[in-house]
This record gives sequence, C-alpha cells and structure tokens, in this order.
Amino acid sequence: MSLSNAAQPQPLVSFREVSFAINGGTSIIDRLSLEIARGETLVLLGESGCGKTTTLRLVNRLLTPTAGEVLVEGKATTTWDVIQLRRRTGYVIQEAGLFPHFTVAENIGIVPSLEGWEQNKIAARVSELLSLVGLDPEKFADRYPRELSGGQRQRVGVARALAADPPLLLMDEPFGALDPLTRASLQKEFVELKSRLGKTVIFVTHDVREALILGSRIALMDAGKIVLLETPQAFVKSADERVRAYLETLRNEF
Repeated sequence: MSLSNAAQPQPLVSFREVSFAINGGTSIIDRLSLEIARGETLVLLGESGCGKTTTLRLVNRLLTPTAGEVLVEGKATTTWDVIQLRRRTGYVIQEAGLFPHFTVAENIGIVPSLEGWEQNKIAARVSELLSLVGLDPEKFADRYPRELSGGQRQRVGVARALAADPPLLLMDEPFGALDPLTRASLQKEFVELKSRLGKTVIFVTHDVREALILGSRIALMDAGKIVLLETPQAFVKSADERVRAYLETLRNEF
C-alpha cells in the first residue's frame, strides 16, 4: 500500500459542526469544525467572550453541544462515561484550582486515589511529578496551597493534571495571573515538559506572545468561530487584519 493510501492517524479530538448556545439564545460557538492531532499543542487565541473557554469545556463535557458533536479518542463526548472522560483529560486553570485543605501530595494524588491506585504507587507518582515540574518532593509534598507562591501553585496544578497520565491536557489561561518573569519561566518549562511527555494539549490564551511560543498551531477565534488556523510561522505572515492587530501589540511593548 502506498503512503498516500495508508490510513491516516485518528485525531485525538474532533469537533464536527459544533454549536453551543444557552437556553436557545445567541450561539457562543457557531458550527465549529476542527481536528486536533495526537501530540500537538493547539492554542485557542482570542479576545474575552470569543468562545475559547467554551470550546475547551466542550471537550471534557463540562458543556454539551447544542448541535453537532465533539469526539475524544474517536468517541462522542455524550457517549463517554463523564467521570472516565474527565480522568482522561487533565485540566489546568488559572490559579491552579487546588483544594486548599489538601496538601500538595494529596492534591496531586487525588485522581490516582480515585482510580484505586495503591498508596505506595501514588506516593511514587507524586514524587516523580513534583520533580518533573521543578519542585523538591521533600520540601513541597506536605505543604498546603496557601504556603506556595503563585508559580509554585501552577506547577502543582500541572502535576495534578498529569497524575493519572492522561493523553490530553486542557489548559485555560494557566499562567495568566502570574507576574511576567514567573510567567515566562513557566512557559519555557512547559515547552520542555511537553516535548518530553508528548501529550496533546489544547491551550487557551488571549496573549499572542504565549500563543507563538507554545503552539504547534494557533486557532484565532472570533464570535464563536475559528477565523484563522495556522502554524506560528504562518500566523506571523498572515495579512488578516485581526492577526496584524495582535502582532502590533508586541511592537507596542517596546
């Protein structure tokens, strides 16, 4: 069989003519079709209210499409057991969303614990992941979120999302609330981590610099639609007025 006729790898996530509206009102997502390949980082870029976070939440069934379907691993989200689906999709949000009365180790180990892992296996995984995200397990495992800096909490949030080794990470502006130096440091670390782990990532941001650094492809969204879908290299060469406006913000920083 020739390469051109060989079966193409199945995308990890597919949107098929997906719309979403609240109580029959104006569509927040409007007939969105998109495929996300295994191992890529797709960045959803756009202004507040354009539908980025709604798109993300449709993947792990925090929201259900009004029309069309979202497929994860070839299976519609509506036919997944919702708990199993969410355990297959690590979720990282701004400020990490850690449980304040759980230690760092308990926060990271919660999904493996729910999956019935043995305690020694959970402890080993917690130690492994803390080291992976640059935190010394001996120093941080028994701390509480209030005892951590913002950057440290985000590292723990990433570790928790990776705990059960899900194939897919959903990241909703995870570095948005951090100071510029911490944010830049975590962006660099995330690129290195992603290349080592080979995860598929859907990453929401309104920061074009972050999109260019982290994305394999950038999906520019406006009014619930993807108006441009390009690699970072092609994105910066686009003549689209919306792209040029974003790139102008980079020039205005200096």
